[in-house]
Amino acid sequence: MVGVNAVKNEILKLLPPCIRYIINQIDIDYNSLIELRFRICEPLILVFTQGEYFVQNCGGLTLDRKKAYRVTADDIRGIIDAVTDYSLYAYEDEVRQGFVTVCGGHRVGVAGQVVLEHGRVRNVKHISFINIRVSHQIKGCATCLLPYVIKDGRLLHTLIISPPGCGKTTILRDLVRLISDGNSYCRGMNVGVVDERSELAACYMGIPQNDVGLRTDILDGCPKAEGMLMLLRSMSPKVIAVDEIGSREDIDAISYVINCGCGILATIHGDSIDDIRTRPVLRKLVEEKVFERYIVLGRSAGIGTVESIFDERGNELYIGSLSVAN
Repeated sequence: MVGVNAVKNEILKLLPPCIRYIINQIDIDYNSLIELRFRICEPLILVFTQGEYFVQNCGGLTLDRKKAYRVTADDIRGIIDAVTDYSLYAYEDEVRQGFVTVCGGHRVGVAGQVVLEHGRVRNVKHISFINIRVSHQIKGCATCLLPYVIKDGRLLHTLIISPPGCGKTTILRDLVRLISDGNSYCRGMNVGVVDERSELAACYMGIPQNDVGLRTDILDGCPKAEGMLMLLRSMSPKVIAVDEIGSREDIDAISYVINCGCGILATIHGDSIDDIRTRPVLRKLVEEKVFERYIVLGRSAGIGTVESIFDERGNELYIGSLSVAN
């Protein structure tokens, strides 16, 4: 895991002096810090794995909103200036997507008044809401999954099913690293990552902030379906990894990737295989046994709990409550 001091310094650099001073007075466990929530005229909230707290003016944490520090327009402006290096225009493309990835792989989400052009989002102005999502890489969290997803040195086509906030991206990232670097179950392979939302590799100015392996090539900010085909043509991957599939274009691209002899490693929002079967676009993948392994995540033993693992026929290979992302 990235050093706590490094994470602390990366986050503090994004904050205006007033809030930076207040946060510095708090003994924060940055390993468990998930988000910092800023909303104009509303309390400043820190979200941890164990729950959320309001930040007090004196620098403490409280559950009493009456004692909370309230975010000002100047605070929001100060964060935006720090994130964009005082040039919001230069980050217009990122802001249009709703977030900016900063050094360390942390993601700064923004919301405000949307500017439309021909019915499409051109920009966001009057930014009044900011969510700093703290990036955490947990190396080794997916090691226990290797015997289930690798057979005879080959990655089995794998789909990770998870509700939001249950560690699917963290686990996918570590699987990419393990497959790319090589492990006791397989030699290192060329892995292509389509990082549409800049979360897996967290590229900053083209350089991955997370360790995704020495044989990994990344298309950052690229739509998944188009990116998978681009990687096949250009980088000769043995495995392609994508986060949060769901559209018909994604499904068609995955089928093409597999027919080309390339392994696929993907995630999707859901609670179970039955949940996936109920979606018309995804039912075909299950019925045609496209994926050879299904890993279902939950929270029964904390964030990142592996609740069950199934093969392509729906046979349960593992059932339990193994927490791998904590």
